[in-house]
Amino acid sequence: MPTAKASKPAKKAAPASAKPDESAQKLSALIHRHLVSTLARHEGSATPHDWWVATALAVRDTIHERMIATQAVHNADNVRRLYYFSLEYLMGRLFGNNLLATDMLETARAALAAHGQDFEKIRDAEVDMGLGNGGLGRLAACFLDSLATMDYPALGYGIYYEFGLFRQQFVNGHQVEHPDNWIRFGNPWEVVRPEYAQEVRVYGRVENVFDDRGNYRPRWVDTKTILGVPHDIPTAGYGTKTVNLLRLWASQSTEDFDLAAFNRGGYFEAVREQTSAETVSKVLYPNDKTENGKELRLMQQYFFVACSLRDIIRRHLRNPANSWANFSGKVAVQLNDTHPAIAVVELMRILVDEENMSLEAAWGIVGQTFAYTNHTLLPEALEKWSVGLFEKVLPRHLQLIYEINSRVLHLVEAKWPGDDGKKRVCSLIEENGGKMVRMANLAVAGSHTVNGVAALHTALLKQDLFPEFDALYPGKFQNKTNGITPRRWLLKCNPRLSDLITKRLGHTDWARDLDLLRGLEKSAGDAAFQSEFMAVKRANKVELAAIIKAECGVEVSPDALFDVQIKRLHEYKRQHLNLLHILALYRRLLQHPGLDIVPRVFVFGAKAAPGYDLAKNIIRAINVIGARINGDARIGGKLKVVFLPNYRVSLAEKIIPAADLSEQISTAGKEASGTGNMKLSLNGALTIGTLDGANVEIKEEVGDENIFIFGLTVEQVAALWARGYNPRDLYNADEELRGVIDWLGSDYFTPGEHGAFGAVHHSLLHGGDPYLLLADFRSYCDAHARVDATYRDKRKWAKMAILNTARMGKFSSDRTIREYAEQIWKLKPARIS
Repeated sequence: MPTAKASKPAKKAAPASAKPDESAQKLSALIHRHLVSTLARHEGSATPHDWWVATALAVRDTIHERMIATQAVHNADNVRRLYYFSLEYLMGRLFGNNLLATDMLETARAALAAHGQDFEKIRDAEVDMGLGNGGLGRLAACFLDSLATMDYPALGYGIYYEFGLFRQQFVNGHQVEHPDNWIRFGNPWEVVRPEYAQEVRVYGRVENVFDDRGNYRPRWVDTKTILGVPHDIPTAGYGTKTVNLLRLWASQSTEDFDLAAFNRGGYFEAVREQTSAETVSKVLYPNDKTENGKELRLMQQYFFVACSLRDIIRRHLRNPANSWANFSGKVAVQLNDTHPAIAVVELMRILVDEENMSLEAAWGIVGQTFAYTNHTLLPEALEKWSVGLFEKVLPRHLQLIYEINSRVLHLVEAKWPGDDGKKRVCSLIEENGGKMVRMANLAVAGSHTVNGVAALHTALLKQDLFPEFDALYPGKFQNKTNGITPRRWLLKCNPRLSDLITKRLGHTDWARDLDLLRGLEKSAGDAAFQSEFMAVKRANKVELAAIIKAECGVEVSPDALFDVQIKRLHEYKRQHLNLLHILALYRRLLQHPGLDIVPRVFVFGAKAAPGYDLAKNIIRAINVIGARINGDARIGGKLKVVFLPNYRVSLAEKIIPAADLSEQISTAGKEASGTGNMKLSLNGALTIGTLDGANVEIKEEVGDENIFIFGLTVEQVAALWARGYNPRDLYNADEELRGVIDWLGSDYFTPGEHGAFGAVHHSLLHGGDPYLLLADFRSYCDAHARVDATYRDKRKWAKMAILNTARMGKFSSDRTIREYAEQIWKLKPARIS
């Protein structure tokens, strides 16, 4: 049986044991066998999708062997495990990652070539896994990669969404949402485990009963039951044999098909229960503008944590050495944002109602089991659910929330006697208007550690968002600056740059130890290396230009500066500040046709939540104004604006290597961290940004001279609001700003359609400019002028780009995970031999 060893960084990716030609022959034969035996396809009629599935299954054979060996070690050694709870996992495509992890990339190329197949065409047949929205889900995916690569025993838990967020299309500039049926043709990476299905109860009522000793024993009765069926997706480590699991729950009905109803002609009645149950895992983030939408989202959150906790308990208690006495010693649960916060109450319910523990004993176990990562400073993003909704869906949990709240308020009273204001802030129940359950307060109270995701973010959590909790629970708050996996976000997505780095450093160790990129610093001023580095960038821009032409029908020059803003569409991320600057440049060129500016291609990628009307109006404004600019011969092609539709991981992997400039322009104090900023900088893009989130730490690492910082600081933002902010004062004082805002508010770009961008225009002037675009506009334009001047000096720009890549070691998710493991999870690696 495999045994655990101390974890050591591998010198290289694990080498193939056989000669390359022999390995390719073996893999070629295995691919052929899966094509014929598993898929029942003849080579002559097989599609690229068939070849991709057959190859994925061949690679999966190796991964499954490693997965079984990994589980054998973990079970035999009764290791402490991390269980990561996240409502999102933005995994993207797994084919390339799994080939890198198993050291089979070149072998697969050769094996497919032996069958006369184009490797890139086969690889492009894979569909992105639609299991996430933005940074939260992509961070979770990076963490899974690092956990396996660093040999930490871990499982990820989430929901197996039938439909992802949505597939985005633009019609007349408008965002139009279509179902993202990512599993229409199946998923070769997953294994369904119906034998580990879990039952989840919802609705019903609570009976107040007493046991034979006179003790109060409430019973949750008349409930509806939903079945959770696990789908396991292996997560292979790079340069190691560890393979952890991502376990995703699909909802099914526990009710049999109603044959009697069907036979009497009630066809819809016969499948009603089944359809209702399956709705729970149907769609990522149902629109919660309606009461039904809110109910479904709460159901989703409870469904996945209830299934996951049951599964954790089953795994724990199957070992005879384990009991409830050592549960928190073997189980570490990380709550990724507030979505899984109901897990705190569900574990309490299991311990109190099913294990007959006292409330005190149960709360002790709960408090030693959970840790919570906060991802936002926006009060509106801290989830709250109405007490009435809780009473309908989870009546027993509502009782326990009041019990927990009583304990919290007792602590508050002991610390601040008679201070009702402190009680109102710390209470799990908000009572402004209708009563609401505050999930963030619940997560803080029920966790032994709470962490922010950048140094600035954590400081603001303690200072502004949770100062009372920081005082109530000294030492509970920590910082864990986010990171990204260098395997996905350099080695895989940018093979040209990866090869250049490996050639210059003389090894591939940097893919497991990103600090080794510091070795590039001494080459930053070398003219020959600068030339090679920028040639890689240009080749990547040529590829992206072809994608832009295919997707948007716009010709762009790879010699222009590629100015990139790719992230979720939200007001605080300020895509519309970028738009104001674009309008300013366009206006300058129209008024001064000979104006000498560096040609630019502005690249956007973003989805707006279906119910977020202002965000969707920003998308339309960028699309419509961009189309006018792109078609205006008067500016000589100096500006191009493209909004690539259906932004997703696989598209990001094409945009990021081609970016020259990275837009990280959120209002200071609003972005928790950001990870796109890290990916772009790692791939040699220079950042233009505010001192917000992880931008602060990126500036510290790359150096003040290698980043373009602008705008108000957190302290200046607070001072501006304190003394009173009127955006009209800036509008009146700045002629150019006034001109572009008036232009935006006219029908110039939409003849005959007045007020097309009224929502954006209103927000800036009449809505109080809540994210301070006007306050930062002039500073932003000045920073862009510095970008223009710097880009003209090719050697200076190349040196800055190289130093950005060289100094991003801190932002590896391996560093982040090591800190979590040592300081929060108390987790030790278990290397698989």
